[in-house]
Amino acid sequence: MFKRTLLAAALACALPIQAQAVTDADLAAELVKLRAEFDQKLKDIQAAYEARLAPQAEAPPAPRASRGNDFNPELSLILQGSYAQRKAGERRPTGFLQDAGIGAPARGFSLGDSELILAANIDPYFRGQATVILADGQANVEEAWFQTLSLDRGLTLKGGRFISGIGYANEQHPHAWDFADNSLMYSTLFGEHLVQDGLQLKWLAPSDTFVELGVEVGRGAAFPGSSIGGDKNGAGSWAAFGHVGGDVGESNAWRAGLSWLAARPKERESWLVDSGGVDASTLFSGKSNTWIADFIWKWAPDGNPKARNFKFQSEVFQRDEAGDLATGGSTDAYRARQSGWYAQGVYQFLPRWRAGLRYDRLNSGSLDFATNNAALLPAAYSPNKWSLMADWSPSEFSRFRLQLARDHAMMGNPDDQQITVQYIHSLGAHGGHKF
Repeated sequence: MFKRTLLAAALACALPIQAQAVTDADLAAELVKLRAEFDQKLKDIQAAYEARLAPQAEAPPAPRASRGNDFNPELSLILQGSYAQRKAGERRPTGFLQDAGIGAPARGFSLGDSELILAANIDPYFRGQATVILADGQANVEEAWFQTLSLDRGLTLKGGRFISGIGYANEQHPHAWDFADNSLMYSTLFGEHLVQDGLQLKWLAPSDTFVELGVEVGRGAAFPGSSIGGDKNGAGSWAAFGHVGGDVGESNAWRAGLSWLAARPKERESWLVDSGGVDASTLFSGKSNTWIADFIWKWAPDGNPKARNFKFQSEVFQRDEAGDLATGGSTDAYRARQSGWYAQGVYQFLPRWRAGLRYDRLNSGSLDFATNNAALLPAAYSPNKWSLMADWSPSEFSRFRLQLARDHAMMGNPDDQQITVQYIHSLGAHGGHKF
């Protein structure tokens, strides 16, 4: 319509110029001819356009050849390292069976584990991620999982190898920790964190209040399970967790949770600091049940954490184990009910600057080593540790941290005054961390 009006206006402007050369009749005939030609061309263009659209409306488009930028995953590399000053040797908490794979922490200058993370949406229905830990001369697959994107009713299914959803700090990689090392609670329970080979089903409630429920079934090869116990048909571990949370005004948010883990270890290798302060090698077969309660409170003025914010975090656990314990060629009944907790607060007082304080405490609880292993029974003791840290983040991709700690984990052993200087750098695209 616009083109017809424009053409008519142009011809109308030309009439005075051509008035002397042509008659009114000739001009009228010419206008009719031009209009007929314009209408025909417009109809031809419309017909061609409609013909191109018709096949697309009736059938999906044909597949096209893949280009190099069609596959564009999130690829990131986390670099970590530190200088640590501490006493030599291992400092295991007295009275607790702990994963035999945990070695003495490095002293002096050392390169921490680097994390190579690859993640992408596979298609409209699934997402995948792999996390490979790079250490000196080794590469270990920490995570390799798929996750559904299109299940209804708030359900999500994850399968493969994944970090368990129990507790709060368990899902955090070391580069996301607020301190240079793990809490006594998590290092005692899982070594670093619990990793499952299996399936996880989560449900997120469609409500204003955050409500999340989840169940997991796994192989049960990771501590407190064992590789031999996981070598079986069926499942070797089970887990369930629930989390609730919400906002309090514009400046505060909270989350609380309760989790349960059951494992059936067989000939699980563990170290225990005995009554003489010596590490005793043990093999445990039986049942292991762990409960974890967690609570987190976050504050930021008007909900904006960029300049200032504060985070309080605490978790409590109880572990019950019953079965047979073998050590030094002797096997006898073993029962234990133990607990522990930690609490920490981290305050960002200036943009890029934070300070934090953490206190860890374990309770050896009730231990029954029966007659043959009675010599293993340590005196009542509560391992504990204080940690004070300050860190500076020049950008969201870099962090430098200084940490001072006083470790009272081992009974009858002098306190370990620890100093750690740490760096963390993130290269490439990396997904946001959880609440």
